[in-house]
Amino acid sequence: MDEIADDASSKLKSIRRKIKLTNDKLHEQLLKIVKNDASKDKLQDSIITMRNGRYCIPVKQEYRSQFPGMIHDRSQSGSTLFIEPMAVVNLNNEIKELANEELIEIEEILEGLSNMAAEAVEDIRFDLDTLVDLDFIFAKAKFARSYNGSQPVFNEEGIIDIKQGRHPLLEKHSVVPVDIRLGEDYNLLIVTGPNTGGKTVSLKTLGLFTLMGQSGLHIPAMEGSRLSVFDDVFADIGDEQSIEQSLSTFSSHMSNIVYIVAHAKENTLCLFDELGGGTDPVEGAALAIAILNHLKEMGARCMATTHYSELKTYALSTNGVENASCEFDVKTLQPTYKLMIGIPGKSNAFAISKKLGLPDYIIDAAKTNVDSDSIDMESLIADLEKSKNAIEEDERAIEKYKKEVEELKQSLEEKEKNLNEKKAEILAKAREEASDIIEEAKELADKTIRDYNKWRNNPGKADMKLMEEKRGKLRDKLKSYDGGKKERPTRTSHHKSKDFHIGDTVEVISMDARGTITSLPDANGVAGVKMGILNSRLPISDLIIIPDAEPKNEYAKRAKGGSPVAGKAMFISPEINVMGKTVDEAVSEIDKYLDDAALSHLEKVTIIHGKGTGALRNGIHQFLKKHPLVKSFRSGEYGEGEYGVTIVEL
Repeated sequence: MDEIADDASSKLKSIRRKIKLTNDKLHEQLLKIVKNDASKDKLQDSIITMRNGRYCIPVKQEYRSQFPGMIHDRSQSGSTLFIEPMAVVNLNNEIKELANEELIEIEEILEGLSNMAAEAVEDIRFDLDTLVDLDFIFAKAKFARSYNGSQPVFNEEGIIDIKQGRHPLLEKHSVVPVDIRLGEDYNLLIVTGPNTGGKTVSLKTLGLFTLMGQSGLHIPAMEGSRLSVFDDVFADIGDEQSIEQSLSTFSSHMSNIVYIVAHAKENTLCLFDELGGGTDPVEGAALAIAILNHLKEMGARCMATTHYSELKTYALSTNGVENASCEFDVKTLQPTYKLMIGIPGKSNAFAISKKLGLPDYIIDAAKTNVDSDSIDMESLIADLEKSKNAIEEDERAIEKYKKEVEELKQSLEEKEKNLNEKKAEILAKAREEASDIIEEAKELADKTIRDYNKWRNNPGKADMKLMEEKRGKLRDKLKSYDGGKKERPTRTSHHKSKDFHIGDTVEVISMDARGTITSLPDANGVAGVKMGILNSRLPISDLIIIPDAEPKNEYAKRAKGGSPVAGKAMFISPEINVMGKTVDEAVSEIDKYLDDAALSHLEKVTIIHGKGTGALRNGIHQFLKKHPLVKSFRSGEYGEGEYGVTIVEL
């Protein structure tokens, strides 16, 4: 029970403190009496009890006179009296008065709160309505989570497509999901099959899902299930016979059906359980067909269960009507509760009777009483069921193959992923090794170029034997870098000095690189060759002319063809060195050099300015930004001189 807090008011807190103190005094007095050795034998129990809201002690009847006070109760046998001793009467009275004061103070507190709430009654009413709505929403969500519901997709075309629907009132671990479709290819669904096969549950599932969806609830079915919004949902389900109203089973059903037929319209869902049952089978079947046909023509959506074979034939021969059945396992005499749309159900009466032990001669006699049309119908149903089972078996096999293919696909993807990881690992390792080789080769090349430049600047100090020795070491080093490759066949050049022209593209055998002839062979058969930014003089025995290679620029084309423009410009270097100069001196030389390079039709030149503080490089870059002959420029990359050079494209 809710209780007002002590701190609601200072007076209430004071009253409750007094009540506690008075209670303590009263219990202290009573405990003295109860614990007294002289009183123990005179009391029924050594306890303090309460009668009529007042504290008492249980006294034996024969010792009544020794305990003056008020008698508030007695035991059923009369042997025990519940007496309030005179010593505590005043304290009990005080507690009663304090309790009354407490109630009066609580009423005053509540009255004050009510007056405060009255000023905001509209806000409180709005909050209450909002909380009710929120409580309803959370209740729906909690309910939906309890059966793992999904949000249905609504339409206004009367289409119902329930996928793996589970009746929410059945045990969710054992309920068999059903697929129900209605309103798209057909508006009338007739479900047949044996009793206890799940026909009525399927019927109720459809009606319940429709009402749940229209009430804003999720439905226990797979995502993507579709429902329609109907103006009315009518149902005639169950046995409503009444002795008081003298209604038979047929009459009670017919009373509901009359109401449904009178009120049904196009946007209506009608559900019938055992339509036409409870009367003569021939007349009942004819009446059921007429009722269903009337509702179909009206445009209503209907689902009906039946045992009549005539309704199966009606569904097979009428457009807009479809058969369905609840599967039954004859071997185990147990229903599977699976709804199979498109296949009418069998009664299985003969098979069930035989399984239960009915003699064969009685069953054979019964079969002779069934007309040929019914036998043909049962045979047709049996054939359809066999075909359906075969199709399901194929579908299971296909599903198995799909699963195997998916597993194989995942396995291949995993292998491909592993291969890619190994490939990336190998490439990373190869790049690391290549970087080490390039760094080592760069150091070796730099040292070789420094030695070569030193000998070129001081020819007198050149030692041809030492140069040839270093060249041999360089060639051996190149071979060691190429150790992982297959041995190439030895290649030699058979060209003569007259075969070479300025601008020819040649392959340098010893360096496995391409270059361009910049000067013709001298008397010793040594020609000038440019390989990238490296200018070298090499014997023609180390050069192979590549006849189909196009000259790299217009200058080379003209020089090769003997054009008059190849005068002094024919010997212009593709690079200029301005290291150590001021910005003004360097810019002046570069300006003249770019004019000569343009006249020589060079497409790309290199300006060597060194790294230093970067002031010379920045000044040259500012000059190049405004020069009309410069198409673009950039700092050198790794192997080109990096920030110590600028590559200019004309």
